[in-house]
Amino acid sequence: MEDNTRSTLLDLLELTGRARTHIVQLERPRCALHRDAVEPFLALRDAAAQDGIDIAVFSAFRDFAAQAVIWNRKYAGERPLYDPDGELLDHRSLSEEQLIEAILSWSALPGASRHHWGSDMDVFDAAAVDPDYRVQLLPAEFASGGPFARLDRWLARHAGRFGFFRPYDRDRGGVQPEPWHLSYAPVSSVALELLTPELIAAAAEEIELLGRAAVLPRLGEIFQRYVLNVTSFESAGGPPLASEMLHTSGRK
Repeated sequence: MEDNTRSTLLDLLELTGRARTHIVQLERPRCALHRDAVEPFLALRDAAAQDGIDIAVFSAFRDFAAQAVIWNRKYAGERPLYDPDGELLDHRSLSEEQLIEAILSWSALPGASRHHWGSDMDVFDAAAVDPDYRVQLLPAEFASGGPFARLDRWLARHAGRFGFFRPYDRDRGGVQPEPWHLSYAPVSSVALELLTPELIAAAAEEIELLGRAAVLPRLGEIFQRYVLNVTSFESAGGPPLASEMLHTSGRK
């Protein structure tokens, strides 16, 4: 019998974004996804197109190095920081603890990002805006009256049929609500079980991580609050996942 576990299980480098051997590059739409997420995503996109929605990908797979750049630039004040309402924060007014909280509210620690798995992506409706519109991925864009409000409603009704859900559906005291963030459950559910604070810490030792001395002692708390503290596919209204879709026989 053919062993299917390689399809969904991620190895330790793939889990933390330090390898992309699980990733397939698509040209239309241009994005990089876990091999198992490709066909379900294209089916989701085709279904949305029938309702006049053009699901475009703002960001999908993001490797460890790219996540480290995001973290370090935000820590250094070179990229904007936002409060829970999407309003700009003054980097200079924040203590180190406040700075770390502000970053984690919207961006993952390198090694801990769901984007490393290729199962997760940030999406918007390209049919709802002009080609020169600058997508910001802020809550107001998906709220009533925003350009992507229709996409928000469509995903709430239909994403689960294709195995997708939105892990940051509401404020749980960790990552802020991200209505644009889609996750393919058969991959991400497995990955979340395999990821540990120890794996994240080991990956962080390989880079220059601004704030390391303040972050690593808090890694257990950060892991609980910002990594595990998400909704599940079933809680989001998705149908039960078939057992053959979840290969949880252990780490490779």
